[in-house]
Amino acid sequence: MPEQPLSTESAAFRAALDVIRAVEPRVADAIGQEIADQREMLKLIASENYASPATLLAMGNWFSDKYAEGTVGRRFYAGCRNVDTVESLAAEHAKELFGARHAYVQPHSGIDANLVAFWAVLAQRVEAPALEKAGVRQVNDLSEEDWAELRRAFGNQRMLGMSLDAGGHLTHGFRPNISGKMFDQRSYGTDPVTGLIDYEALRASAREFRPLIIVAGYSAYPRLVNFRIMREIADEVGATLMVDMAHFAGLVAGKVLTGDFDPIPHAQIVTTTTHKSLRGPRGGMVLCDDSLKDQVDRGCPMVLGGPLPHVMAAKAVALAEARQESFRDYARRIVDNSRALAEGLVRRGATLVTGGTDNHLNLIDVASSYGLTGRQAEAALLESGIVTNRNAIPADPNGAWYTSGIRIGTPALTTRGLGVAEMDEIAGLIDRVLTEAVPGTTGKGTPSKAQHALDLKVADEVARRASDLLTGFPLYPEIDLS
Repeated sequence: MPEQPLSTESAAFRAALDVIRAVEPRVADAIGQEIADQREMLKLIASENYASPATLLAMGNWFSDKYAEGTVGRRFYAGCRNVDTVESLAAEHAKELFGARHAYVQPHSGIDANLVAFWAVLAQRVEAPALEKAGVRQVNDLSEEDWAELRRAFGNQRMLGMSLDAGGHLTHGFRPNISGKMFDQRSYGTDPVTGLIDYEALRASAREFRPLIIVAGYSAYPRLVNFRIMREIADEVGATLMVDMAHFAGLVAGKVLTGDFDPIPHAQIVTTTTHKSLRGPRGGMVLCDDSLKDQVDRGCPMVLGGPLPHVMAAKAVALAEARQESFRDYARRIVDNSRALAEGLVRRGATLVTGGTDNHLNLIDVASSYGLTGRQAEAALLESGIVTNRNAIPADPNGAWYTSGIRIGTPALTTRGLGVAEMDEIAGLIDRVLTEAVPGTTGKGTPSKAQHALDLKVADEVARRASDLLTGFPLYPEIDLS
């Protein structure tokens, strides 16, 4: 039989790897091995996904060579007309997709997006009144005395955010992160019995603490957040409501989260990554109302270095994809799969934080369910072809490094086309591995929180079944690198 012609995608990626291989073959080999590994393993990391070939290809081009500090039409470098085009397209798609008044698509990551948001609020709420009081237009015009006073004011603001063990994020004011060095932070947690946000306790904390910013959003909370109530609390105490929707942006874009559970109508400022459930390139984005758009647009040079035009081009492509009707179906299936995975695990005896899920992720209490630490469970699953990540649970006795939980999410496997039936089987594979795994010992023979023991036969059988399961749902079937 005559050889079938290569697909456009296969030809593009093969050619790219050939060009790379001619310079540094080890990089080309690593890239090829990465797609091979991803094709073979069950990817259940809630913050990972698979970007489309068009999105991936949009990142590898001559936009990478261009400096473009500033914003559309107001650059510090000449020759940015094509950058203006892709940045405008990405922002327009973002506004239409989310129903936002303003979109800023330059942030390089989620932390960058959060920093832009924090400093936009500080510029509006702290800097602007100081400039008005001093009778000047910009900080360079302040006297040394007034500038010193403003700097002290910047460092004396308060933030209220979700605690790490309840599912919050390090960038929401915690000391190891720069946000914790910027703000006096207090955390709100969850009800110790239900695991759900206690809004009245949150309200009481806000009344006492009087924060400048209340941050909503999460990285490991398996339920929904009522942003209408969050805005009511923020308004009551004179705080700005900021929502970090990095994890669930795809569910907002896909209209799975609406009304009280859609942050856009309720928060003054919303940040997100553009990968995760949104299925775009790695990067960040800020959406806001009209009151903050001028401050947000000063993200570069206020916080950011030069924008990454090649990534903004990829964001424009991914956001255009997310505006298609098929993305709404995809977002709905993410949640259906997540619930099916939860039901399969609970039926097999696993304990889940909050008992289940309403979104794209689940949090398994592996300590109480299987007698393992999160680190042991993560390693045993990886050995068996299942990629997850360990995560703290509320009041975690094992701390943030070893943890007592495993976080699992369904965006990536849903992209591959797996459905509810497959989720139940995957729940069985997870349960088998964690049931068979046992805590290991240190070199001195004492109990270890890191080491585990698992029968190699079990790990091999599960890995082979995971691989077999995925053969029916090929990753990038249009791309053949052989």
